Amino acid sequence: MKNLTEPVPLADAPSSAPVVEIVVPVYNEEKVLETSIRRLNAYLTASFPYSFLITIADNGSTDSSWERATSLAEELANVNALRIETKGRGLALRRAWTQSRAEIVAYTDVDLSIDIVAFLPLVAPLLSGHSDIAIGTRHANGSRVDRTVKRAVLSRTYNYLLRATLGARFTDAQCGFKAGRREVVQALLTAVDDNKWFFDTELLLVAQRNGLRIHEVPVDCLDDPDSSVDLWRTSYEDLLGLVRVARKAVADALHVPLPLSPYRAAGSAGGAWRLARLAVVGVLSTLTYLLLFLVLRAVAPVMAANAIALLGTAVLGTAVNRRFPFGIRGIQYATHHQLEAAGDFLIRVVLSSAVILAFQGFAPAVSGTAEVLVVCAVVIVAPLLRFLLLRPWRGASRRHPEDRPEERVVRQREHTPSR
Repeated sequence: MKNLTEPVPLADAPSSAPVVEIVVPVYNEEKVLETSIRRLNAYLTASFPYSFLITIADNGSTDSSWERATSLAEELANVNALRIETKGRGLALRRAWTQSRAEIVAYTDVDLSIDIVAFLPLVAPLLSGHSDIAIGTRHANGSRVDRTVKRAVLSRTYNYLLRATLGARFTDAQCGFKAGRREVVQALLTAVDDNKWFFDTELLLVAQRNGLRIHEVPVDCLDDPDSSVDLWRTSYEDLLGLVRVARKAVADALHVPLPLSPYRAAGSAGGAWRLARLAVVGVLSTLTYLLLFLVLRAVAPVMAANAIALLGTAVLGTAVNRRFPFGIRGIQYATHHQLEAAGDFLIRVVLSSAVILAFQGFAPAVSGTAEVLVVCAVVIVAPLLRFLLLRPWRGASRRHPEDRPEERVVRQREHTPSR
């Protein structure tokens, strides 16, 4: 097997590529390298139904790791060795994935702390075209984890910060067990700046920002007690990375051109239909408001008629919008959406009441005209305001109940063959 030190140009790539390439980043891992690679190769040879290539990506080792890697590459047909002189796990993955021609690119830590029986469930949704990125998670119900309290607390705190500050919808950014469709990963790499430990997190944040589907697989984990990773320094660098990505997100600098995907194309069409359905609901809500206003105006003061009509259409419109344009059933997100509707109602009742008072104070003799103007303003502004307030629902509606972590665990158990 050829040993590489630089990425192979596109024209020089072999015509027949493996279905999956698993990259194993290495830095001074001479003690466990040979045992882990032989174990990984033996398992995949016996249990994995697709062609594969294991690439040992040595990033600047100063011990005998590179010599052991080249020896394994010469001995084992499905093992390759790649040398990067500069230290950095992210850099090693970037180089290996950039030059890969496999359909799926993946990586696992050299200590194999994540049980490799989860490898097929990891890549299956990518091979089927269901998802673009797949990650192992140690934080799902059903995952079995044996790690120190310090590592567990740092990991959960870190992932909480990701959700709180950047809206991350994945649960375990740092798990050393990830895979992705090769052409998608290579496109995402153009917007990923980090070449160290924050590389994983940044890749996932960029993927999410671009609307990609990230599949999570509950995994079993046994942490390596001899790990040389400096947790506090890594945590500090991760925080700096969060700040940098947040700045790029604000500047809208995380979007990348992505290869065509059937489900993303369908999603775009679905978005167009959703806008059309939202417009229909908006028109019907406006007509309902007009009808209520005219009926109530005959028996109540203009302020009361306006407020009651707006309240009725806000409650009814929210329920219809959840079900019709966004396909959200049951009580999922109901409280959150009703609170948004309450904000919509308050804004409109304050604005419309202010206009009524202004006209009545300016020209009391033409209060009827003021009422007509207020009604016209509501007719024009309400649908646009409602759409702007309901935009976040699009992300919630994509998160089908089966995509919640607890449901993923159930489906994982149903589809994982017993051994």
